[in-house]
Amino acid sequence: MNAPCRAWALMTGSAVYSQPGFILKQKKYHETSLIIDVFTRDFGRFSLLARGVRKSRSKTAAMLQPFIPLSLSYMGNGELKILTDVDIVQFPLELKGLALYCGFYISELIICFLHQHDPHPAVFFDYNICLARLAGATDSEIEAVLRVFEINLIEKIGYGLQLEVDFLSELPVNPAKKYAFDVERGAYEDEQGYLSGSTLQALSSKILNDPQALNEAKLLMRAVIDFYLQGRPLKSRQVVNQIIKRMSND
Repeated sequence: MNAPCRAWALMTGSAVYSQPGFILKQKKYHETSLIIDVFTRDFGRFSLLARGVRKSRSKTAAMLQPFIPLSLSYMGNGELKILTDVDIVQFPLELKGLALYCGFYISELIICFLHQHDPHPAVFFDYNICLARLAGATDSEIEAVLRVFEINLIEKIGYGLQLEVDFLSELPVNPAKKYAFDVERGAYEDEQGYLSGSTLQALSSKILNDPQALNEAKLLMRAVIDFYLQGRPLKSRQVVNQIIKRMSND
């Protein structure tokens, strides 16, 4: 399945060539094949059948792993397309420890929030950037990387958050005041609120350096994500939280 790497993508009839993409997850299919859930730049998220890649002589299965920037070619008119070619276009991103599980977390967000065959090139770019930042981040930097990805995702799929103005008073958010947050309408001043105005401003600017801001931003983005998922659990979030808790105890 290897072919010279191409930096462009071409679509001809029912075939697509050299489409940039990532593997989100995979499952075994019959004795020698895989069904892979992919996220591509121009065609969004969908499933591909990778025939025969689990045969002992196949070298393709090693490429069909998460977090590897790929060039994918496939064909078919049905819901399940057939993978015809794959290449690695960059060195695989080396995610280890907490960063590895956070990579699975952002992949699960993509699966949960993006409809199949719904293109989101800007989200694809953010996903690529987030993986690269996770690969180079220390454990203490990972939280900020995740929050920026989460808010970018929410914004770019059409669920913009009102972070700059108190929707009740219509006044700009004051960094010295406390706020509560209505996911659909935005922030409003509340002396018992769990969000400081400075945290809202930090989220709006996507610059999160302060530990208090990071903690409050995590609570807010968890509430926002849970609201839109309507109770659907995120398995990877539970794993990440357990790892962070264990690291804190150590």
